[in-house]
Order: sequence, then structure tokens, then C-alpha cells
Amino acid sequence: MTTLKRKDIHYAWIVLAVTFVCLFVGSALRSVPGIIMLSLEHEFQWHRETISGAIAVNLFLFGLAGPFLGRLMDVYGVKTITILLIVLVTLGAGGTVLMQQPWQLYLLWGVVIGAGSGGTSMIMGSAVVNRWFHDRRGLALGILGAAFSSGQLIFTPIIMQLNIHEGWRISTLFIVALLALAVLPLVIWLMADTPSLKGLRPYGATVQSDTKRYPDPNPMRKAMANPQFWLLAFSFGICGLTTSGLFQTHLITHGIEHGFPEMTMAVSLGLMGATDVFGTILSGWLCDRFGKRWPLAVYYLLRGVTLLLLPYVESTEQLMAFSVVYGLNWLSTIPATSALTADLFGKQNVGVVFGWICFAHQIGAAIASYGAGYIHHLVGDYTLAFMVSGLFAFVATGLVVLIKE
Repeated sequence: MTTLKRKDIHYAWIVLAVTFVCLFVGSALRSVPGIIMLSLEHEFQWHRETISGAIAVNLFLFGLAGPFLGRLMDVYGVKTITILLIVLVTLGAGGTVLMQQPWQLYLLWGVVIGAGSGGTSMIMGSAVVNRWFHDRRGLALGILGAAFSSGQLIFTPIIMQLNIHEGWRISTLFIVALLALAVLPLVIWLMADTPSLKGLRPYGATVQSDTKRYPDPNPMRKAMANPQFWLLAFSFGICGLTTSGLFQTHLITHGIEHGFPEMTMAVSLGLMGATDVFGTILSGWLCDRFGKRWPLAVYYLLRGVTLLLLPYVESTEQLMAFSVVYGLNWLSTIPATSALTADLFGKQNVGVVFGWICFAHQIGAAIASYGAGYIHHLVGDYTLAFMVSGLFAFVATGLVVLIKE
């Protein structure tokens, strides 16, 4: 195997590290709205349904843009597209500190950041891994999935502290500075589209296995005619319904309304991130050794049980225990789903096909974001939203069992 001279490190791991940083900081940006929601309510007197709606637009457009961005990455390379998108979301996030009207929230946070967030997402991660890794794909995808978790672990308490003591604008500008001054230069300096540009083969590839494949002309026509695509898409849609759209948008406000201090809720979300780092990397390891379908089914089953128990969490000890259990399977679905996509529809097409599957994820997330806010408006709490989400997780378990590896 060709390696970097003197250091004996394959450049695939360098590219993986750069991608990790992109996803790490990108996760912090996506966690901002749930942290500053109450601050926006108090300053602008906006209804929670209004703010949730903007977040739902963000999640929906993030998903809708995904397959097109994935196709662009397949055709033109990851580096160029990622640089353009990081610039876009940095400008969009910076512009939010000047907003005064709800339409500006919808334009900047909903449209600009939503459409551009694919540059720091698992669509990018999946495209990178399936170019640079022949072996250890599950592990590499697990590491990138953990980037979301570790970003949440590190940044949620920091952003909450800044929000409490300095205001929501400083919280937002903190992430803008990280994107502009750390992430963007790192991508420009170290990212590479393919191993061949560095005179390398993918990690673990031999001469026989290193056959260059170009994207199919119409990969989605074949994918959509395959029932396996729809099983993956609907199950991953439920993943979005039961994670990012629900928890990153509403968990902190749910806890505060039930008497938990703001920092306790921030620590709870961060603890989920800490355990998810372990859970997601473990998920990639399990996929490499035992297949993808059955671990994926177990993740959804465990998630459904924990969601049904959430409304009965009343003490800090119970909240932290819930955070540990739920965190173990928050993003553990990503390595299995991405690897199944590459196996079923070809590594050369994974950008666009996984992009559409991620679109389903974001539809679920958008429904949960707006739907939970609407339910809260109607009944005054989130209990019904959590219970419905838990039942949908059981549906996802059944869908995954039907997938043929």
C-alpha cells in the first residue's frame, strides 16, 4: 500500500481528518437554533411556531439540495464544491446577526444556510470515504458520524454560555469565525478529490481492486426502480424525524419548561454527543464485521423505546441516564445506511443516491421540527410529539429488516 513517506500514514487519513473538522464545526452551526430559540422569542416576540418553521425550511432545503450537491461532488470533485458551500453558509450565518423580521430569518437561516449546509454534511463525508477507502469504510464513516456528536459535545455548552452571558449574536458569530478562519483554510490546504491526484490508491486497494469507475449517466432511474432504495429512504426519513428535527430544535426548550436549568440541558445534549461518539464509531466497526442490516434494526428499536420513556424523565439523574442511552444510537444509523447505499447502488454513484436518501432524512427532520412546534402550540408541551416519534422508530425497525444486503 502506498503511504506518505517518513510518516507511514496513508493520505486517506489526512483527508478523513479534514472532513472530520468540516463536519465537527458544521454540527455546531446546526445546533445554534435550538440553543437561541428562547432568546429570539424574548427579543423579537416571535412565536415558537414561527421560529420552528424557519428551522423546518432549513432542514428541508438541506435535504433537497443534498442529492444535487452529491451529484456535483461526484462529477466535479468534493474540494471545489465544499469550498463554495462553506463560503455560502458563513455569509448566511453572519447575516443573521442583522435580522429584524421573520422573513429575514426564513431567508438567511432557512434558505441560504439550509441550501448550503451540504458542504459540511455526511453527503460530503460519504463521497470522501467511498473515494479514499477500499477497506475500513464502515470505520471511516463511523468516525465522520462521530464528528457530529463530538461537535455537539464540545460546542453546545460553549454556545449556551455565550448565549446566556453575551447574547445570541455573539454565539452565532463564534461559529462564523470558526468556519471562516479554521475550516475554510484547512479545506483549501489539505483536501484532495481523489487518491490518484496524490499518486495513491484508495486505502486498502490492490491493483486488481483499484478500478476507476465513473458516475452512471442516470443513477437515480435505476435506484428508484429498486425497492431497496425506498426501504432505505423511508427508514432514514424516520431517522430524521426522531433525531435532528426533534431534539436539536426542541429538547432544550422542553427541558427548560420542565424545570431543568439551561446549562443542565446543554450538558445533557453534550452528553448525548459524547456517548454518540462511541456509539457511531462502534456502529462502523460492527458494520465492517457483522453486516449493516441487523445492527441498523437494533438502533431504531432502541431509539423507539427511549423516546417513549422521555416524557417520564423528571430528575437530573434520569435525564443524564437518558442522554447516555439515547446518545449511543443517535447517529449510529449513518455508517450502516451510507455503506448499504454504496453496496447496493455503486460507490461511483453514492453522492447522488445517498443525497436523495438524506433528503428523505431531512423531510422527516423538517416535519418533526415544525410538527413538534405546532403540537406545543396546541397542547402546551412536547409529550405527544415524543410519543409519536417513538412509534415511528418501531416502524423503521420493521422497514430495515426487509432490506436485502
